[in-house]
Amino acid sequence: MISYSREQVRAIDKQAIEQWKVPGVVLMENAGRGAAELLMGLLPSPALVTIFCGSGNNGGDGFVIARHLLRARYPVEVIYFSEQFAPDAQVNFEICRNLQLTLRKYEGKLDLSQSAWLVDALFGTGLNRPLESPFDTVIEVMNSSGKPILAVDIPSGLDGDSGLPLGSTVRASHTVTFVGVKKGFLNPLCRPYLGQLHIVDIGVPTS
Repeated sequence: MISYSREQVRAIDKQAIEQWKVPGVVLMENAGRGAAELLMGLLPSPALVTIFCGSGNNGGDGFVIARHLLRARYPVEVIYFSEQFAPDAQVNFEICRNLQLTLRKYEGKLDLSQSAWLVDALFGTGLNRPLESPFDTVIEVMNSSGKPILAVDIPSGLDGDSGLPLGSTVRASHTVTFVGVKKGFLNPLCRPYLGQLHIVDIGVPTS
């Protein structure tokens, strides 16, 4: 099975944007739409989805997921942590705000009792350090909620190269990943965090 390291994924994205002239926001749209379609297939009927969005491109994927769920008439809320985002993520945050989608800035408390599914769009494959407050606390709340979790690209807190947790790590029911299988996913020790793996094509040439 072909797998990709953190640096290989970064190089593929760079090639798509710089050589093939595919805008990063288009790649984000493709990723988020594919993840939303997968999630809707996992939900037996429309029910509240709570999406946790970081400030990078992984969070941007989460905003796209939220928009597509809203468009399909799924109740959805987004929990975010900062109003300073990576450029493409900022675009999609503003779209969600313009659509008056439910956006809640994290202020230290979480009530997930009404959520049917949680989406982890906090951190992507670039993470190489243990998560600090408040993210370590948020992940523990997510894991202890008893709700199914969809991780976007990689469970937050998992090292994409080794497949080992860096610290607090999301234990996903399903992971939707992009470009291809990450190198660390081949490590059997990552299975309790990865859940069922799905691969979504986002239109990036890999050769």
